[in-house]
Amino acid sequence: MEILERNAPCWCGSGKKYKKCHEAFDEKLKMYENKGVLIPSHEIIKTPSQIEKIRESAKINIAVLDYVAEHIQPGVTTQEIDDWVYKITTEAGGIPAPLDYEGYPKSVCTSINDQVCHGIPSEDVTLKEGDIVNVDVSTILDGYFSDSSRMFCIGEVGTEKQRLVDVTKECVEKGLEQVKPWGFLGDMSQAVYDHAHANGYSVVREIGGHGIGLEFHEDPWVGYIGKAGTGMLLAPGMIFTIEPMINMGGHEIFVDDSDGWTVYTEDGKPSAQWEIMVLVTEDGYEVLAY
Repeated sequence: MEILERNAPCWCGSGKKYKKCHEAFDEKLKMYENKGVLIPSHEIIKTPSQIEKIRESAKINIAVLDYVAEHIQPGVTTQEIDDWVYKITTEAGGIPAPLDYEGYPKSVCTSINDQVCHGIPSEDVTLKEGDIVNVDVSTILDGYFSDSSRMFCIGEVGTEKQRLVDVTKECVEKGLEQVKPWGFLGDMSQAVYDHAHANGYSVVREIGGHGIGLEFHEDPWVGYIGKAGTGMLLAPGMIFTIEPMINMGGHEIFVDDSDGWTVYTEDGKPSAQWEIMVLVTEDGYEVLAY
C-alpha cells in the first residue's frame, strides 16, 4: 500500500491533511502488510460520513424485518412477504436491493426448510405450521446499502428444527464476539465453524458473507471455514455481513436448475441462517443491521 506525503489531503475525503487524519492508520496497515498479512484496501474502509448514511439505510432494513416479524404466520404466502418488503422499503424512500439484481425477480429472498438461501417469493408458496423460513432483506437508500436476515418459526416446528434455528443464531453471536480491530476475519470464521460442529451441524462452504455499504457485495468475501489468526486483517471502518448457513445434515448444496437461484441442501435436511451487518470500530464492533 502507498503512504502519502504527510501534508497531502487525506485519501478519505475528510479535507484534513494526511498527517492529521489517516497517516498513523496507514502506517499500522503497512506494518501488517510487511508481515505478509492480507490488509483491507482504502476502498473497503468507510469514512464517518459514509457510515452515517449506511446507518440510515440499515434503519429501514431493520424496520422491514420488524414488520415481517409482526405479521408472518401460517397461511401467509411468500409473495405477501415480498409485497410487504417492497411497500415498507419504498414508503421509507428506499429501494429493495435484490429487485432486478443480476436478474433476480423479487424484492426479498424467502428460503424455507431445506432451502439454504435465495428462495424466490411466490403466490403458490404458503407458509404452514412447522416451517422454518429465512427472510433476507437488503435496502438501498440514497445509494447506500444494508443487508440482514432473520429466521422465523411458523407455529410449532418441533425440537430439532427449533434447535437448528437457535444454534445458528448462537453461531452468529459467537462469531461477532471475535470481531475486534486488528484481529482477523478467520477469528470470526473459526468461532462460527466450531460452534456449529460442536452441535452436530455442518457449515455451507460455497456461499458466505461480504463487504457492503457502497455496493451490494464488496470485498472481503466472508467464509466460515477459516482458521483463527488467518484471513483479512480487521481494521476500523470495515463493514461486512456475518451470515453463516448451517445445515442439519451435510454441507453439500445445489442450485435449482428451474429458476437458477434457489439453493437447497443436497440431502434434503433443513438449513438455517441469520445475518447481521457489522462495523469494525476503534474498540470493537457496532451491529448496524439485524
